[in-house]
Amino acid sequence: MKIIKSGASGGAVNTEEELQAVNAFAKAELKEEDVYIFSVLLCDNDIDRDFERFSNETLKELSELFVGATGICDHEWKSENQVARIYRTELVCDTERKTADGEPYVFLKGFCYMLKTEANAELIREIDGGIKRETSVGCAVAKSVCSICGEEISLCAHEKGREYGGKLCFASLEGAVDAYEWSFVAVPAQRNAGVMKSMKEEALKKEASLGRRYLGELKKEVLRLCLTVDDKLYSALEKSVEYMDAEALISMKDAFNKRSEELFSPVTQLPGKNEVTDFIGDEYKI
Repeated sequence: MKIIKSGASGGAVNTEEELQAVNAFAKAELKEEDVYIFSVLLCDNDIDRDFERFSNETLKELSELFVGATGICDHEWKSENQVARIYRTELVCDTERKTADGEPYVFLKGFCYMLKTEANAELIREIDGGIKRETSVGCAVAKSVCSICGEEISLCAHEKGREYGGKLCFASLEGAVDAYEWSFVAVPAQRNAGVMKSMKEEALKKEASLGRRYLGELKKEVLRLCLTVDDKLYSALEKSVEYMDAEALISMKDAFNKRSEELFSPVTQLPGKNEVTDFIGDEYKI
């Protein structure tokens, strides 16, 4: 079963160790000024636009098969279309991120190199400029397993993309057989696949982590305010907030705050200058 799935790419870090790994594939010894090194997110374990995903075990198998794989454009298998090569791979687990079905997010990262030539100069500029971002992998797997019944999905009665008893049907791609190539494409099947900006990668990871933390706290605050305003809304809102972006959550938080102020406006303890009032005490609770 031949599979074509998509990914993403990024900028270069030419360390001595990276060059040693690159030179394992070169006949002549290459120096830092000779090569452009970048990384690509080849594929992951999240459910993609085709309602398919690679299992973690399949990603592990592909991590070995993709070492040495050629990078081309638009999956055109021509020798003159070869632009880069993967010299090593890394399987990365992002424990702070979940897939569509609630699993820890895992992706296969490929480290690639191309020669700094006049012919490649424009492609390198397009990668650095974010024009060439999306990538796609060509590989073969042994079977495509239905998430509902566990059978080969082409033989069972379930349909990818439909829900059965509240559970989404998708195909789990199992048993990596071969990795043909990876390619720059216009629209990847896997939403996250593509060029990764490696020069600022660590800074971006920290920013993303802080953003996710802020979003998590925002969701908690919205749910807390919901309980103070109308606890009957809580059960319905609890799941909905998981799919809201920061802007929507802030708007809902402001609305709940305003409603909370209306419902629980502060009681004036003193009536004002030259005014006399009877003290009953019902307004005060200890």
